Amino acid sequence: MRRLAPANDRDSRRFLGRATVRVLAAGLTLTLALATVVARAAAPQGPAAAASTPPTAAVAAPEAALSGAGQRIYERTRARLLQVRTLLKTQDSQSSVGSGFLVDDAGLLVTNYHVVSQYALQPSRHRLVYATVDGQQGALQLLAFDVVHDLALLKAADPAPLAGRGAVVLRPASEPLPRGARIFSLGNPLDVGFAVAEGSYNGPVERSFLETLFFGGSLSAGMSGGPALDEQGRLIGVNVAARRDGEQVSFLVPADHVRALLERGRGAAPITTPSWPEVTRQLLAHEAKLTDRFIALPWRSAGHPRYAIPVPQEQFMRCWGRGSPQAVRGLQFERSDCAMDSRIFVGGALLTGHLTVRHEAYDGSRLGALRFAERYTSSFRNEFMGRDDRHRTAPRCVERNVDRDGLPLKAVVCLRAYKKLEGLYDLSVLVATLDGSQVGAQGRFDARGVSFASAQRLAAHYLDGYAWIAPPNASR
Repeated sequence: MRRLAPANDRDSRRFLGRATVRVLAAGLTLTLALATVVARAAAPQGPAAAASTPPTAAVAAPEAALSGAGQRIYERTRARLLQVRTLLKTQDSQSSVGSGFLVDDAGLLVTNYHVVSQYALQPSRHRLVYATVDGQQGALQLLAFDVVHDLALLKAADPAPLAGRGAVVLRPASEPLPRGARIFSLGNPLDVGFAVAEGSYNGPVERSFLETLFFGGSLSAGMSGGPALDEQGRLIGVNVAARRDGEQVSFLVPADHVRALLERGRGAAPITTPSWPEVTRQLLAHEAKLTDRFIALPWRSAGHPRYAIPVPQEQFMRCWGRGSPQAVRGLQFERSDCAMDSRIFVGGALLTGHLTVRHEAYDGSRLGALRFAERYTSSFRNEFMGRDDRHRTAPRCVERNVDRDGLPLKAVVCLRAYKKLEGLYDLSVLVATLDGSQVGAQGRFDARGVSFASAQRLAAHYLDGYAWIAPPNASR
């Protein structure tokens, strides 16, 4: 899933090189090891760099002919549509452009959080303005945001130019929309002008932790934050993301989250200071729910004849497997990768709030013990655990041997502290079985943006997923 970046933004994502895992003293219990890790990970590492801009989408705006219903929807809604721009304070150059829509007669409007994230995190350097279809312009104030569901509530500093334009009405929650119904997405794609894209409603996205709606239509950068409406012009959801690897596969934030944000933020004072503490508060609430739900699900079987290897349920994750059709230089393997589709956008290239699990099962019976041990050990040591960057500290790791009812494991547990999201960490757990001279399994679990307490629980839960299926035989 790709978030719809505001138009005119440059791709600022960086790819990190490989680094060697830094290992601390062994012999501590897991809890004490994590306590040591967190103390070091949270040490000051210098000021974090300013948040960068989201990437530009490379998708063309839809050009399909509109139906009569689409034309009526646009004419009825056009007065309530706005373009939302983030400008540098010192000049009129725009650093991001998205869309928005009026939700009442007092000048309140809704867009995506990621459209205004630069202002939310650095209000001293940016300002927000709007532009209407008929050319009205004015300053905006940020009142509240929902970083988890990627929504923001704004207000015109001077509501007079927006008076009398009406508001987009939310479709009642008591009237669920049938799958396949026509819906209409509006916005300003790629900063080329206001437009409407017609598509179909396909219900909630399956196996997603965060409720997201599947829109069978084309969304482009710049349409972020625009409304998606039913044939009566009522709000179904808010444009938020699209898939680069698919056609007509786009996503909406459900209107219920707009309703909740309105109730919470309607009377709020404008935000004028950096919002890192509020972002942190919302992310901590999210990770607590995610951790509880994940740990409540039992591990699935990996199907290995020798080991129980932890594989997650697919209620809100997707797992993909692959293997070597024949031995590669004498080594055969099977691999499983499981990941959540949802990521929470914080700012620039910083995404968090998700889990991944993977494992590799090795068979080196054609190699012999010495060659297998060399390749098996090399695979374990080549894992990249992160490094110091603009958002997180370098990883602090502990390594220890773990006995799981007679199954010997080597485990490396690493934490990276977020520099501006105090109390949040990235957890990585790397595990390898040590019993076999020609067979083995290695696994990795990553949790992005969790508390220290959750990191302890998740690490223990992952290690508990390893066990014997069958005792070792003498020849292996």
